[in-house]
Amino acid sequence: MSVLAAIAVLAVLILVHELGHFIAARSQGIHVNRFSLGFGPVIWKYQGEETEYAVRAFPLGGFVGFPDDDPDCSIPANDPNLLRNRPILDRAIVISAGVIANLIFAYFLLVGQVAFVGIAQATEPGVLIQELAPDASLVATNAGIKAGDIIIAANNQKFGTSLQEIENLRDIIKNNPGNSIQIGILRGSENLTLTVTPEAKANGGSIGIKLSNNGRIVRKAVKNPVEAFNQGATEFQRIITMTFSGFKQLITNFGETASQVAGPVKIVEIGANIAQNDTGSLFYFGALISINLAIINILPLPALDGGQLAFLFIEGLRGKPLPNRIQEGVMQTGLMLLLGLGIFLIVKETTQLQWVQKLFQ
Repeated sequence: MSVLAAIAVLAVLILVHELGHFIAARSQGIHVNRFSLGFGPVIWKYQGEETEYAVRAFPLGGFVGFPDDDPDCSIPANDPNLLRNRPILDRAIVISAGVIANLIFAYFLLVGQVAFVGIAQATEPGVLIQELAPDASLVATNAGIKAGDIIIAANNQKFGTSLQEIENLRDIIKNNPGNSIQIGILRGSENLTLTVTPEAKANGGSIGIKLSNNGRIVRKAVKNPVEAFNQGATEFQRIITMTFSGFKQLITNFGETASQVAGPVKIVEIGANIAQNDTGSLFYFGALISINLAIINILPLPALDGGQLAFLFIEGLRGKPLPNRIQEGVMQTGLMLLLGLGIFLIVKETTQLQWVQKLFQ
């Protein structure tokens, strides 16, 4: 059931994305002849007045079809309500609407997480030093840091109960190799101020400590609607920043981070584990995937929404669209590359599943 829950979350996010395109087109009177959730064989369909609605066998995808290039279309080629005959702005709205829908939906998922489930946080402020890394240099020891200390501030930045505080502290340490950092320590009932200078490593500064949150991890739902929307916005901004940071690392440090790229199988596996062990985080999981789906789709790559927007940008500069053969060639090449990458990730991640590996033991 947990796997079905994860697949259902992904299917809903894809449905939201395609609904964004569909609503943006129909609200402008643009013809739409197909709306499909999933790929592959049709398992259910309904023919509306103009649009065929279908559910297909593989729910990890979907599309909105326009009659512009349908050879069997009975609509005159000069019909102003064909997508290709609309002004650039109208087409840009339709193309970008899927991304916008995913971002809006992610925000409301986070508001729902805050209001009904709560964001996980520690019961006590600060970051706990679990232990000093045995294989590290003596940077922390020489600075007077001990296991069990609680770091309550660093460089005038105070640490509260958010689970993000560990990453905030790590960022301060990583971004200051060779520079002195003033840290506030709570040791029992004693408040101390220590100075530590992170050692320069390949990936930034390090002082050789293992960190954890301070106290137990709890969730507390926010009953005040205004506060729920504010906290949802804070979480939304944090995930956006974290996602862009991840893409930056993928580009600047491709060799080390490429192996961390997750495909559909891995995403479903992660979602299934969350559904089984921490159902309360499904809202958060959905928001995270929705934001990633939006950002990936807006990249200026062929076969993605961003690639189509790039064609519109070029059309705006030239005053006319690129020849169809060029657009089709680029889009088909991009589609084949994306399908190839998707198949590779699916095969790779399927073979790494524990139950699959047991079959070959």
